[in-house]
Amino acid sequence: MPGPPPKDPKIRQRRNRVTTQATLARDAKRRRYAPRLPDRGPGLPWHPLTRAWWADVWHSPMAEQFLDADKHALYRLAVLVDLFWREPSKELAGEIRLEQQAFGLTPIDRRRLQWSVEQEEVKRRTRQAAPEAETHAEDPRKVLKMVASK
Repeated sequence: MPGPPPKDPKIRQRRNRVTTQATLARDAKRRRYAPRLPDRGPGLPWHPLTRAWWADVWHSPMAEQFLDADKHALYRLAVLVDLFWREPSKELAGEIRLEQQAFGLTPIDRRRLQWSVEQEEVKRRTRQAAPEAETHAEDPRKVLKMVASK
């Protein structure tokens, strides 16, 4: 018996399509601007490491995936990062880890979101063939002889 007939190609397509898959450009020309951190009032400036983190996030390849609506969640995350740099704690570190997952800020988060960052082309040196020695030396293998076993 030959078996069932092949399925129609339209039916055979995978139904679990990836909706978040993206290749992020490493090129700085495509990067978005970094919005200003909100003013928190007198006497409560942002920690310098928080400002550096904010700039890194917005100038990273992941920023091209952010929508304007994502700014508000990133502001909340910036507050947590700022609190962490002022008084580090395990609880804050855990909360930051959970909050930053949505933005692909770590390699494992990008893997989960199926985002890949373009890799820079590595210039590989082509191995130049060594010019053959012009001396015609004897082949050293000619001294080897077969030994008869007893």
